[in-house]
Amino acid sequence: MSPKRWKLIIEYDGTNYSGWQRQQDVPSIQQSIEDAITLFCQQDIPIFAAGRTDAGVHAGGQVAHFDLDYGDRPLSPYNLAKAINAHLRDQPISILGAEEVAPDFHARFNATSKMYCYQILNRPAPPTFQANQVWHVNMPLNADAMHEAAQVLIGHHDFTSFRDSQCQANSPLRTLDRLDVYREGDLIKIEAEARSFLHHQIRNFAGTLILVGQGKWDKDGIKHALHKKDRKAAGVTAPPSGLSLLRVDF
Repeated sequence: MSPKRWKLIIEYDGTNYSGWQRQQDVPSIQQSIEDAITLFCQQDIPIFAAGRTDAGVHAGGQVAHFDLDYGDRPLSPYNLAKAINAHLRDQPISILGAEEVAPDFHARFNATSKMYCYQILNRPAPPTFQANQVWHVNMPLNADAMHEAAQVLIGHHDFTSFRDSQCQANSPLRTLDRLDVYREGDLIKIEAEARSFLHHQIRNFAGTLILVGQGKWDKDGIKHALHKKDRKAAGVTAPPSGLSLLRVDF
């Protein structure tokens, strides 16, 4: 029998990892899952993700695929996820679900949209339970003003001002479909949707919108930063702890 292609939905806390991508001598999400698959089936199998999250970034809905030759033995999606999870039990990584997909399915190239959420804990007291899941900002922030200013960034733009100076993308042009900012109690959430993002783009959005929330900038400041096409024109890069990949659409 030929190998079957499997799609995985993955949740992880990226705090103590170098990011998704396998790297030498440092822990990664990819290596942890590949090692778990090897322990399950005694095969060294590469997996491919929809997006390579950075060090310290989390996921609630990462998607990856891999090819498995399991012979003629039966293997249900439930049992596959259960088997991989059994070898991940000591790590903050969980396979939420598995699904057999067409041989030409690709987690990265077939993705039509990705949704990330950046969380800011906006209160005087520091976090306890959420310490590795938020950016703690103790001064009051105006979430409504942040949302209004964020709408300037919707659409197709040159996002040079909001990408990392070491970003390896061939073009700074991207189409941002949604950028919503809202408050839930002490949490301010920034939700971004697009087909693809530049390196550090959402974290740079967050670090810039903070200036609006503090009353230092308004939406014209965001416009100026966008049109300047210069990383130095925008705000700081927010820490990775607040960022999570929540959903990938196909």
